[in-house]
Amino acid sequence: MFLGEYSDRVKRHEYAKRWGIAMAMKMNQSLKQTQNLTMTPQLQQAIKLLTLTHLEMTNVIAKEMVENPMLEELDSEKTHEELASDRSVREIESTAENFSGPELVDGGKEDFDWQKYIESYNNSSSTSPNSSREIRSKEDQPDYENMVSQEMSLQDHLEWQMRMEDIEGVDLQLGLMIIHNLDDDGFLETSLDEIIRENGIEIDLSRAEEILELIQYLDPVGCGTKNTKEALIIQARAVPGRVPLVEEIINNHLEDVYKKDYDKIVKATGSNIENVKTAEMIIMTFHPRPGRLISSEQIHYVVPDIYVKEISGELVIQLNDEGVPRLKISKLYQSLLKNSGDGQTKNYIQDKLRSAMWLLKSIENRQKTIEKVAKAIVAYQPEFFKKGPEHLKPMILKDIAEEIGMHESTISRVTTNKFMHTPLGTFELKYFFNSGVGGKDGGVDIASESLKLKIKSLIEKEDPKKPLSDQKIATILSESGIVVARRTIAKYRESLGILSSAKRKRK
Repeated sequence: MFLGEYSDRVKRHEYAKRWGIAMAMKMNQSLKQTQNLTMTPQLQQAIKLLTLTHLEMTNVIAKEMVENPMLEELDSEKTHEELASDRSVREIESTAENFSGPELVDGGKEDFDWQKYIESYNNSSSTSPNSSREIRSKEDQPDYENMVSQEMSLQDHLEWQMRMEDIEGVDLQLGLMIIHNLDDDGFLETSLDEIIRENGIEIDLSRAEEILELIQYLDPVGCGTKNTKEALIIQARAVPGRVPLVEEIINNHLEDVYKKDYDKIVKATGSNIENVKTAEMIIMTFHPRPGRLISSEQIHYVVPDIYVKEISGELVIQLNDEGVPRLKISKLYQSLLKNSGDGQTKNYIQDKLRSAMWLLKSIENRQKTIEKVAKAIVAYQPEFFKKGPEHLKPMILKDIAEEIGMHESTISRVTTNKFMHTPLGTFELKYFFNSGVGGKDGGVDIASESLKLKIKSLIEKEDPKKPLSDQKIATILSESGIVVARRTIAKYRESLGILSSAKRKRK
């Protein structure tokens, strides 16, 4: 009996203990209000537009115009006064600071006055407010007319030449098989025996080698070889007035040429140093990967998003709005929204209107944001635009983000695949962002890109017989206030593809 009562007490105690813990947990619960950003499809579209190139954006607009009947292209015959009036109406309704429209904030409430909202946007254009092109003349624009993309592949190029030769039947069949087994470098990694066996071609090996040799002397010379050395040998044999010394150097002394060890080559070949240097110059005209001379990849030319021009000593920014359709809301669908009594039709039009209005705002926000970033870059780097790349200052995303009051991630998106056409050439916006180097120990902070140019300039002016070591370059730079370690010089020198002083030295 005693044990039974004790057991009941233990059970009651455990129950009370658990109940007390549960009550304590309930008592500790509290309400907490937090804000979360929901990535709606519309917001995702706006962010995506920031990262698109100029051409990609025009393609997106063209696609939206096909899918959304609410969007129409503004009449190109409108006068400048009408366009200015349209933009003024748009600026009153939508600004970069008030980017989220009421239809997106309220989630499309039924009591929202759509007709009034449309009227305020009537004939509005998606072109940014400063879309005048007066400051940009034809001389300032890149010459696109002379830009021709190379679409013919290496195989197409060689096959065309092969068909011009006086061969047919099995010979032509084997030649085409060889050509289509070449890699992008023009090398033939598969053996002739294997090509003949796998394709069931009945041909003597000696004749097959003749066909291969024919291909090796087609343009570009050297294709169909096994490696770089063999490709260089074929190119050497194709030189008018064949020079045996060139072939001997390729076969036995390429490493010595690389090291500029002319004395060793002279001693081994029995020639003089003038002939060796002449042979070296001939070899330098050869291509180690001949297939690369005929690119199989289509060449893509960038279209600048921003133009920078100096007018009366002042740098002026102009957005590139060429090719970007000016959009407006369809008057036909405006009248349908006003007069339609069908609830389903009205909902459809309202849904398309939301999408159209968000696209218009997204385009304008994109253009304004790019313009802000471009102006901030130009204001931060005036010496670069007036004096050249050597005067590029250290600049990071945070500098521009703080200047225009935006997040660093936004600046990163805006500068992705965006290009600026300047009097100095066309640069990607990311080019202007460089970390600072040499600012320690009281030294001058310099952009990494500028440091590369200074290193390259010093090496170009050095005495070939006494090339500058990395430590010597560091010492010279320190005299001008740029304190950089030797290993830093070595890192940037290697990134420029420049050999060490020992390998640059000419004996």
